[in-house]
Amino acid sequence: MAESMKDYERELDSSFQIIKEGDILDVTVIGISDTEVTVDLNYYTEGIIPLEECSHDPAFSIKKDIDIGDTVKAMVLEPENASGSVILSLKAANDILVWDELKEDYEDGTVHSVKITEAVPAGVVGYVRGIRAFIPASQLSLAYVEDTESYVGMTVDAVIITVTPAERKLVLSAKAIEKERAVVEQTKKIGRLTVGDVIQGKIERMESYGVFIDLGEGLSGLCHISQITNRFIKSPKEVCKLGDDVKAKIIKIEGDRISLSIKALAEDETPLEPQEYHIPEEYRNNNGESGDESPFAKLLQGIKL
Repeated sequence: MAESMKDYERELDSSFQIIKEGDILDVTVIGISDTEVTVDLNYYTEGIIPLEECSHDPAFSIKKDIDIGDTVKAMVLEPENASGSVILSLKAANDILVWDELKEDYEDGTVHSVKITEAVPAGVVGYVRGIRAFIPASQLSLAYVEDTESYVGMTVDAVIITVTPAERKLVLSAKAIEKERAVVEQTKKIGRLTVGDVIQGKIERMESYGVFIDLGEGLSGLCHISQITNRFIKSPKEVCKLGDDVKAKIIKIEGDRISLSIKALAEDETPLEPQEYHIPEEYRNNNGESGDESPFAKLLQGIKL
């Protein structure tokens, strides 16, 4: 009895409700056909959202993207048409309300999965929350992108880098996501290395201050000129060349910088035991022993080194 009274009160309230053009209402989907969505307005009549008023996104599917029971926001276009129904628009309401959401997405760095629908001069177009968004070619990938047509139909992860409601301008970057993920992946790889590890790789770049060695997995380390050899050199080219296979020890890891030393491996080698040499008789002293009084030693006396 209590529930029926509440239902009666709600119906009574709705009978006094006045729906005006431009109102944005929370409505519940109660029916879906190929051409329209029927919604409950908590009003004396039902509301109709025509297919063309559902979304700006050409990839939108009335059967896949809307479900019965969904609560959505829609704007009143006609309070009452010839059939007595209220005509509403999802995209008109979205055009007004979505920009606040897009601003929040921008501030939060929300990642959107965006399907590329077309290639345009200098970039591609997709849709975020039903709003047309532009991704410049320079923001599509870490690599240089020349053929933007090849991206049509692809889905990329992107973040908002420009949102201007007054101009209805929405610009995205997929490159920013790739860069962030590359940094995370590189950090994982570097984390597997330890100071003291011995690596082997090819010299991939030479500079006046040292050589860069390819460590594999996209990692590179610098062997400073002072760490190449124990003797003084003016240029790394004196002792090595591009493409040389070398071994080096990791002597420091600082952030994404890996410092290497080639000469450290030579320093780590066990010194050879002193070798005994046979001294010819003529170079021995009068006692038959090698010493400073030998004829050879006497030759050296008085010579300043």
